[in-house]
Amino acid sequence: MKFKIIASVLAMSRLTLARRGSPEQFATPASDAVDFVNPLIGNGPDSPDYSGGMIPSTAPPFAMTRWVAQTRQNCVSTTPYNYADDKIHGFQGTHQPAIWMGESGPVVVVPGAGAVKSVFEERGMKFSHEDEITTPSYYSASLEAIEGGTIKVEQSATSRVGHLRFTFTDTQTPYILLEASRATSLGPPNIGSPYLPIGSVTINGTARQITGHNTERQDSNIGPNPAPSFAGYFCARFSMPFASWGIASNTEGQLFEDYTTAKGMQVSAYVTFEGNITTLDVRVGVSFISEDQACSNIDHEIPDGTELEETARNTRAQWAEKLDRIQVQGGSPSDLTIFYTAIFHTLQYPYEQSENGRYYSGYDDSIHEGESYSGYSIWDTYRAAWAWQIILAPERIPGMVQSMLQDYQQVGTHADSLISEAVVKGIRGFDLDLAYEAVYKDATVPPEDDWTTSYSDRQQHVGYEVRAGLSSVYDTKGWVANDIHSESASRTLDYAYDDHAVAVLSDYLVANWNSSLAASWNSSAFFAERSKNASRSLFNSSTGFMEARTANGNWAGENEGWTEGNKWIYTFDMVQDAPGLIELKGGKKAFVEFLDSHFDGGHNDHTNEPSHHIPYLYAFAGAASKTQERVREIAKANYNASVDGLSGNEDCGQMSAWYIFSALGFYPVNPVSREYIIGTPFFDKITIDIPNASKQLVIVAANASTKPYVQSVKVNGEDLVAPVLVHDQFINGGTIEFQMSDTPQEWGSQILHGNGS
Repeated sequence: MKFKIIASVLAMSRLTLARRGSPEQFATPASDAVDFVNPLIGNGPDSPDYSGGMIPSTAPPFAMTRWVAQTRQNCVSTTPYNYADDKIHGFQGTHQPAIWMGESGPVVVVPGAGAVKSVFEERGMKFSHEDEITTPSYYSASLEAIEGGTIKVEQSATSRVGHLRFTFTDTQTPYILLEASRATSLGPPNIGSPYLPIGSVTINGTARQITGHNTERQDSNIGPNPAPSFAGYFCARFSMPFASWGIASNTEGQLFEDYTTAKGMQVSAYVTFEGNITTLDVRVGVSFISEDQACSNIDHEIPDGTELEETARNTRAQWAEKLDRIQVQGGSPSDLTIFYTAIFHTLQYPYEQSENGRYYSGYDDSIHEGESYSGYSIWDTYRAAWAWQIILAPERIPGMVQSMLQDYQQVGTHADSLISEAVVKGIRGFDLDLAYEAVYKDATVPPEDDWTTSYSDRQQHVGYEVRAGLSSVYDTKGWVANDIHSESASRTLDYAYDDHAVAVLSDYLVANWNSSLAASWNSSAFFAERSKNASRSLFNSSTGFMEARTANGNWAGENEGWTEGNKWIYTFDMVQDAPGLIELKGGKKAFVEFLDSHFDGGHNDHTNEPSHHIPYLYAFAGAASKTQERVREIAKANYNASVDGLSGNEDCGQMSAWYIFSALGFYPVNPVSREYIIGTPFFDKITIDIPNASKQLVIVAANASTKPYVQSVKVNGEDLVAPVLVHDQFINGGTIEFQMSDTPQEWGSQILHGNGS
């Protein structure tokens, strides 16, 4: 679980950003879908928690490194680019996947002209959003050089190499500074403290190359692994010979001319060029393995002689391959911008961490063979983002699961829901017995010092919590004790769902894979029963809400034990047993009234993930038309095509995944169930070319933009009686046909028409 400020939904007052097309040479291959993406959505000037925390970066899907204009020093809860800023201080290769995670191993390329400026506050150059172009594959801005003239910067990137081109007009002596290490912080003053990583640089004038490393790892105080060998390595190659060079201090701005090597806490290298130089090309390879690997990544991904146009074209083609698979009819340009940008957001993380078949693991501080990913943000993304990636990027899932299993072998932690969902939805390409061994261990082996460690959010220098509280009372009584562990009530409900995921995986492996391991442990019934007991153990019948409990069973108080939420939100957190929750609340009618009180009372908080499934719960209680009303209300209030286009932290794609599924007309409330709850589609027609499907999936909902209610649904010509869609009904293509209405309908809403209790 993670640090995040809870915020109310912002009023979306800023004007929708106009989309600006790329220059013609950067707009190929042609793709209307890619052109609709606006990378500035979710980069509002307010706190990133309130407006997405996204950055207008350039890189292909799931790239190891994302390149972005740097307008401020990033740290926990601060992004490197903020739309409110008017100066650019450099161009950063960032490894910060979400704002609540710290940066690690960055490198910053700083252009300049005249006297070399290495201090962050002194090197910023003014720019205007009017001259800025932001696309998934190409970025450009015109900078006002400090001593006069302009520097046009153009940027693209592959997964492991940034590609920049600088055009100097009417300037003094051109130079490039490479920042290897900086004074930064672990977060805001109330969270972190100054943090001084070590960097190194080596200038090779003959090869026109600068190499180095950066040990910055802002989350190094979280968890038990010191990872002493961790570093972000870089290798920068220049298209023009150097006129001079030196080392610079990033605090005092002191220059050491003619020096070619340095190592320290505030280190940069700079190189200058002849004054008649107008255009300079720089390629920067990055690596978590070595400087040599960073150089090799350039050779492999952007070899000598590659023009920026070619890099951008290849990266755009990778985005087009995914986004062009989804064709939309109906909706305004703003609607399409929101939709395609949402897809863009969901295909950024987790990010590649392996390089040419090898990767560095901080868990055991070693280099391993294999494919690796990082930045999963599982507490967020298990809800819908993972389900969306299984549909649109199934070729990536085996490597991502295998990466988690490798982490399990090295440290013993992983993700029950993600692994289970991938298996039951037909993903293969990894060891199924190892997958079950991993989730079984997660569910049965407690963390170290389980009775004595609180495992608070971002608690420093403690072991991996995995399932804190497992041995204290969860395994025996069915709940995590609030007087022993932090976030106890949220943990209890999360663990209950995880137990359900383990039970589902066990059943599946025995029935479909003849798994001797799953069969011999005979665990399905145990985990299913423990899931049921745990999810119900917190329900206080006297108050009608979930409530934390102490080790001796006493109620801890309605405001105790929650993570980024409260009793209203978490009382609905029984996604694996909605019928059981309805029973606890006194039946369908009473449950619908309780949902009404939740929404009408302003308790729903869509800015954070625990609320995302709640509007779909109406459908379980025979009130599907109310799901349709609430989904449309939430979409309108929390998503738009401006920099403030996300009401809450994107959290590695989960905010956008909610919008995508809702726009399609169904949502995975219980991800491992293989079921999706019908909502209300947003567009007249969506056609999806699902990878490996025998035919396209066509979702038809005529007049959906003005008619939010569902009158009937047909799946491949057959009437859908209940508002539930099964994975197998659409994953190989077919047709889902909605009949829409402008008034509430009886379909799926029997309880509202006197046909239920």
